Parts: sequence; C-alpha cells; structure tokens
Amino acid sequence: MAGTDLIAAGLIEKDENKDVLWTWSYPTIDSETMERLRRKCLLSSGDSAEGAEDAAIPFTFGHFSKTWHYIHTTKVDESEVLPKVTYFSVVLLTKDFNPEKYQTLMSILASAYASSGSAAKLLEPYLKVLTTGQCTGQFQVKSYDVRRAYIAASIKDFVNQFGVETILVYTALLLKKRVAVYHPRLPELLKITRALPVLVWQRQNWNVLYPHVDIDEAELNDLKSMSTYVAGFTDPAVESRAELYDVFVNVPGNSISIASHAKESFGMGKIHKDIAMQMVQQAADDSLSEQLFIKELAFKTKELVGNLKKMATVGDDGVAGITLESLQARKLTPAMENFLFNLASAEGLVQL
Repeated sequence: MAGTDLIAAGLIEKDENKDVLWTWSYPTIDSETMERLRRKCLLSSGDSAEGAEDAAIPFTFGHFSKTWHYIHTTKVDESEVLPKVTYFSVVLLTKDFNPEKYQTLMSILASAYASSGSAAKLLEPYLKVLTTGQCTGQFQVKSYDVRRAYIAASIKDFVNQFGVETILVYTALLLKKRVAVYHPRLPELLKITRALPVLVWQRQNWNVLYPHVDIDEAELNDLKSMSTYVAGFTDPAVESRAELYDVFVNVPGNSISIASHAKESFGMGKIHKDIAMQMVQQAADDSLSEQLFIKELAFKTKELVGNLKKMATVGDDGVAGITLESLQARKLTPAMENFLFNLASAEGLVQL
C-alpha cells in the first residue's frame, strides 16, 4: 500500500473530570504502548500552571523500539459535538522519522474529529493516506522529502550556543557513542536533539535519535539496547545516570561534559581543533545557509575518513584494513592514534 509507513492511529481524551483515557485506536495498539503514549501526551500533567502549559503543547514526537510516535494535541472550547472533552490527542505510530509530514496529516485528522466528534470521520482521511498516499487536495506523502525533515532544525544555532565544545558532540557521533541532552522544555528539546545527527550528515541516520525519553524502566532498557544514540530528557535526574551516556549536553547550563568512563575516547588533536574552529566560524556567518554549513562539514568529515582509509594495509587474507600496529608505525600522538583507531572501528575499517 502507498502509505505503509503508517502503523496505527489512536485517540486520547481528557474530560471535564480530568480523566485521561484512550477512546479509540486503529487497527490495534497494545496496552503497554497505550500507557506509554498516554504519559507522553502530557494531558495527565496536573492542574498546576506548569501542568496546564505542558498540556497545551500542540505537537510532540518520539522513538521507541524501532517505532516512531507523533502526538497532536487540541484544546476543546465549548464544543457541541465534544461537550465533555477538554483536550484530545491524535496519535500516530509509524516506521519513519518525518515530523512535518505527520504534523500536517494529524492536523487534518484532528480537524475532522473536532468538527464531527466521530472517530469514523478521523479514520476516513487516515485510510486514504494509508491506501493511496494522499488526502485529495490536502495532503500527499510524496510532497515530504525526508531530507527536508533532517535539516528542519538549526544546527548552526546549536554551534552558536556551545561554540568549540560542539566538537565533543561531533566526535561522539562520529565514533558512534551515546549523547544525552537535557532541557526542561520539551519543544526546545525536540528542536535541539533532532538537529544533532546533522553533524554526521554522511550517514543520514535519524534512527539514532530518541528525542524524548522518560526516566522509565522500559524506555531506559530500550535505550540501553542501542550502542549509539542521541537521547533527549526533560528530567534533570538524567545527569546523575552516567551509565546512559558518554557525552552529556546541559542546554540551560550551557555546558557539554564527558562521562568519566569515556574520557579516553575523547583525546583531542589538531584535526579536532581545525574542525571545531571551522564549525564556529561558519555558524557565525549569517550569509552561510544551513545547507552550506552542513555541506562544508560533511566535506571535512569525508576528507578525514578518506585519509584514514589511505592508512589501511592489506592483511594475510588480502583485505585492506586498519590495525593498531599500522597506526603505531606512523608515530602519531597517543590521542590521535586512539581517535583514528576508534574512528576506523566505527567505520567498519578495523582489520581483525
């Protein structure tokens, strides 16, 4: 079918008694997923000023067990068709990362439900997209190039905030390490985390992104099953959980730190300084677009990996690869030797 990236749709409502319940799903969503997404929609945040603000977040997204979820929340004011509902959240489960595509589709679904009060009216456009890839005159799957989703958030903003320390995140992603990002405000956290895989554009792999993770056993176990990721947290308690990350980004604290167990992998050399200075200078250049910034950094990374490949030697099996001995023969500094060997491992170039 045309829209097979769609897995399921659902509806969560908050009523005038402040109860938050799943009221509909198609085709089926298991109970554990329902409970997790009921928490993620933030409608149970409470009735404090902070909770009310959280509940008004119109759009969020996340990643769990190789499935993406998107949540579009609408406030209901004096509706004849939804007289007892104060908020409702439309939920989509999908196979792919593309927030703008699903935000547009969910706006259509939410509008259909808000005007009718009928889940059947919500299901109609969902099924059209699932089977044909479009809602006539309103939405077409093919209009949403995933590469636009990759660059929708600004990486230049991140570099401008953190300066040369950005090299720590760049190195972590290049070496396929684990990055945790803390920000108390979810909308800001989503913007920041989704931009970071751009630093290793050549891989174009946003499946390493877990933009909103709760300090929850199931979510943390899912995260721990991954060897590399960018994970976002709104709970400051994550900073004390060093087993979850190699590099920690505290956005409101304006700091990036390396976990003690990972320091050996982050010895810096001239190449790191050169790349860091290039990023800082180009991020500060208002005339340089996001696309050109990404292109320049990707070129520098490609050059780095290309030079590493030139260091490969042919083994007894006739296959070229990098060995620790071949790097040691070049009389590099210990930090550079260690970095290049880790990079070779990340790139699948190590000769066993």
